[in-house]
Amino acid sequence: MIHASPHAVTSRTTGQIMGLVLLALAPAVLAGFWQFGWPAFILWLVCVVSCLVCEAACLHWSGKPVLPVLWDGSAVLTATLLAMSLPPYLPAWLAMLGSVCAIVLAKQVFGGLGCNLFNPAMVGRTILLVSFPVHMTQWINPHALTNAMSFSEALAISFQGLPIPDALTSASLLGHVKTEIGRGIDLLDSLQPFTNDSAWSGARAGSLGETSALLILAGGLFLAAKRIIGLRIPLGFLLGLAVPAMIAHGLAPQTYLPAATHLLSGGVMLGAFFIATDYVTSPSSPAGQWIFALGAGFLSWLIRTWGGYPEGVGFAILLMNAIAPLLDLWLRPRIFGRSLTGKSLPARRVEEGLS
Repeated sequence: MIHASPHAVTSRTTGQIMGLVLLALAPAVLAGFWQFGWPAFILWLVCVVSCLVCEAACLHWSGKPVLPVLWDGSAVLTATLLAMSLPPYLPAWLAMLGSVCAIVLAKQVFGGLGCNLFNPAMVGRTILLVSFPVHMTQWINPHALTNAMSFSEALAISFQGLPIPDALTSASLLGHVKTEIGRGIDLLDSLQPFTNDSAWSGARAGSLGETSALLILAGGLFLAAKRIIGLRIPLGFLLGLAVPAMIAHGLAPQTYLPAATHLLSGGVMLGAFFIATDYVTSPSSPAGQWIFALGAGFLSWLIRTWGGYPEGVGFAILLMNAIAPLLDLWLRPRIFGRSLTGKSLPARRVEEGLS
């Protein structure tokens, strides 16, 4: 079977690559299950089942083989990234809707794996965030699984709409800071409730992808060591976010968050190492990757600072996904044996000799 370009010669199959990425995500996912309890596990399971069902249905309707594609792991990876970007106690029907949007609208409509323009998981999350902002901004304080609710109570919250106890709800750091600054409260005072938490271990309210910046960073470095991803996009993304944050905080520390807070909050680590590095939706050329990553990081800071939403990583990556094909077009490396003008080198020498 002939697949769409770009083509690369490698000993790894698509399934092996997806398996290594899932392995890199596994520690952070398990940490999320431990800290947020059974509802987080149910959310992940619903996303996985929904994505697999949608993938199988689309493949069947288009007359393509179902099982070989399902076994490549791409749908499971999309489901895992989607679940990691959602509130842990999100109702199951919203997780199903986000999965449908990710697989059907963002992936299969474009032709399946390798053909989609936008990252499917971020499309699913963004559609849910814009359409259901109340549900998508209801965050939960982390707590050990042993002290969490029972599995039956978690099922009731996920599938029956049982209200979440107020004692478990909380604002995320970025959402709290944006609200407090909007009320005219000094940044140092607004950060006071979060002075004792640990962003590295994930001891703060947020999505599964915020459970532990350390574990996500370790997973990203594992992928880099295995040569699954390069470091241009992660480093560019982090620099694009950190540099303007450092400048703004240095000029007005009472108004703008420091760079370290930006880097360790929200979905930055997940976005930099696991979402922005998606082969299909990021540029291929080295220069294009730097521009793509720096732009995504800078846009994340802009949206966080002045946008209507406290988190901007998903929006920023989707915006840069839209111009990734243009970056590949404008920054194509020179074809071997041809000049920058597109003419073959022998023909160019003949022309220069005649002139």
